[in-house]
Amino acid sequence: MWSSEEALPCPKRVSHFYLRSRAGLVEKARRVFELIPYPRSGPFEPSWESLRKYRVPKWYADAKLGIFIHWGAYSVPAFGSEWYPRNMYVKGSPEYEFHLKNYGPHREYGYKDFIPMFTAEEWDPDSWARLFEKTGARYVVLVAEHHDGFALWDCSRTRWCATRMGPKRDLVGELAEAVRDRGLVFGVSYHRAEHWFFFEPGTRIDSDVGDERYLDLYGPAMPASLNPRDPPGPTNIPPDDDFLTDWLLRAAELVEKYRPQVFYFDWWIENPAFEPYLLAFAAYYYNRMERWGLDGVINYKHGAFREGTAVLDVERGTLDDIRREPWQADTSVCYRSWGYIRDHEYKPLEAIIGHFADIVSKGGNLLLNIGPKPNGEIPEDQRRILEGLGSWLAVNGEAIYASKPWKAYGEGPTRISGREFGEREFKFTRGDVRYTVRHTYPYSEVVYAILVGGAEKTVKLKSFSPELRLAGDLVNVELLGYKGRVRWSLEPDGLAVELPEDAHLSYAPVLRITVWRLEEARKLLDRILAAREGRAQR
Repeated sequence: MWSSEEALPCPKRVSHFYLRSRAGLVEKARRVFELIPYPRSGPFEPSWESLRKYRVPKWYADAKLGIFIHWGAYSVPAFGSEWYPRNMYVKGSPEYEFHLKNYGPHREYGYKDFIPMFTAEEWDPDSWARLFEKTGARYVVLVAEHHDGFALWDCSRTRWCATRMGPKRDLVGELAEAVRDRGLVFGVSYHRAEHWFFFEPGTRIDSDVGDERYLDLYGPAMPASLNPRDPPGPTNIPPDDDFLTDWLLRAAELVEKYRPQVFYFDWWIENPAFEPYLLAFAAYYYNRMERWGLDGVINYKHGAFREGTAVLDVERGTLDDIRREPWQADTSVCYRSWGYIRDHEYKPLEAIIGHFADIVSKGGNLLLNIGPKPNGEIPEDQRRILEGLGSWLAVNGEAIYASKPWKAYGEGPTRISGREFGEREFKFTRGDVRYTVRHTYPYSEVVYAILVGGAEKTVKLKSFSPELRLAGDLVNVELLGYKGRVRWSLEPDGLAVELPEDAHLSYAPVLRITVWRLEEARKLLDRILAAREGRAQR
């Protein structure tokens, strides 16, 4: 995850480093593919042309909600954000000063010394899974390794992992089992790419990062730009093949041991050096999923993957319009951190629901993050947010799960930028609406109007104005969660709905609008009659 709301790299910026021979790329990708020490044959080859055969699985497109979990040794200091491991070595930063004051000099007490305090002694994976199920999530994604390089699984390629240090438990394996026992899909997030540069600030001060005994945790600690598309140079050294091969083999081990049906990558894999390794991993992953009879998803950001070869993810934001291919937005219950910190700035539930509805109305899923404490407890404020979302979905879930974007994603006075790190804009007001739809047999559809700005006694849905011709003939209007009759009328400037006075309206109530597509039905009837007449004449 990005540490601040700085400008993101533009996929269209192409350096001379990126302009490599296509033939050379495919040749290298094939060589890299051969390095994977597991069965890898199948319909996918390590090329963009082959990977375009990929299709997003229906379970994922229908799921709409996943839970994201950032949990690690960075939750021990609980200060700043999950970037504490890097920022504590940045001289003059708040984390640097906090560390000196509370833990002492960086050479004597470094990031490694937090690992024994990451104990998970109160962790109950079954309790987590029950909470996620109650929230209404359909899949769960645990950060298996963050930028700090500490693996939460039984990793054979490092001693710095949760089965050997800290909790001395296989956190990935235990959560995978608990989640699947509740009927949810399990996935992992893998941030090893960012480890190439993450501890580099520690090389510029007197710290334990320079101690050879801990090189296998802190290294390579190379200077590199946070913009993966910047051209290489003395202060921006691209990853070498040794690092990239280790990156690939760790990722493949995660797949083999835990069979995750979601494999999420953070942004720095967009560095051009990763391209042949991404091709090799994706071909291997999709082939393994097919061999196991599973449907898998790879999440990527920006331009790291080609269109149609994996699923786009947007961090802390949304798109500006409907995207017909499934996509995902991730965000956290907290504005300032993904991992646990003591002074979280929690989001109002209304903002999360509004963001969620906006994403789904444009064809996406929401991956909602929590940050547990180092002992494995989910903070009470985070629990309340998840339970509140679950209560809303218990009433209004039919407008979300397995829904599709309607002809218009929404209406209203609030303008939301289609960009990353724009989530503070999600402050909807009266008149803001988001739409989803379900098509029903044979020629009717149910349109859901999610009133993300709340509702007064009378609601006017301008998208249903007869002049716009977006909807067919209206049959009925209902309020989800209310058993009584709802009064409505179609007027020249839209659909007017009177909300019942005795209805207990939660935030973002949802109207179910049944529409009969009469013109399409007439065309079908004409075709049937014409076919009958043709047979009669013969």
